[in-house]
Amino acid sequence: MADQNLVFQLEGGDVVIKLRDDLAPKHVARISELASDGYYDGLTFHRVIDGFMAQGGCPDGTGMGGSGTNLQAEFNSEPHVRGVCSMARSSDPNSGDSQFFICFDDATFLDRQYTVWGEVISGMEHVDALPKGEPPAAPGKIVSAKLVDA
Repeated sequence: MADQNLVFQLEGGDVVIKLRDDLAPKHVARISELASDGYYDGLTFHRVIDGFMAQGGCPDGTGMGGSGTNLQAEFNSEPHVRGVCSMARSSDPNSGDSQFFICFDDATFLDRQYTVWGEVISGMEHVDALPKGEPPAAPGKIVSAKLVDA
């Protein structure tokens, strides 16, 4: 299988994410499946904390929803630094589903507790520009998500 990138088309422009199946093969497979099925199209970034991260992937925009398929944690040693994409979860380590977050800055206190599955390789300025808040007054949106050959 050829290496693929995930492209989130945001309202401000495209964000290209290198999928790291070397770190989290099951998470990359599930995120790829959801993106291919159009799951992420139209979803918002419902939790955006300046200097920390932008969280999205919740179908109801509240942070409480998901696709209905929990994933076994694939914790790895990849550091949570600017541009890293990782899985959101509840207090149960094996509760990752469709929600994810993209780090704005160093968040290494999350290392080995959340599954890193990708890294932004272009378009981080569009993530930086997302409206801030929990939830933002007018949340930024994923217009579409698609897979492209790397």
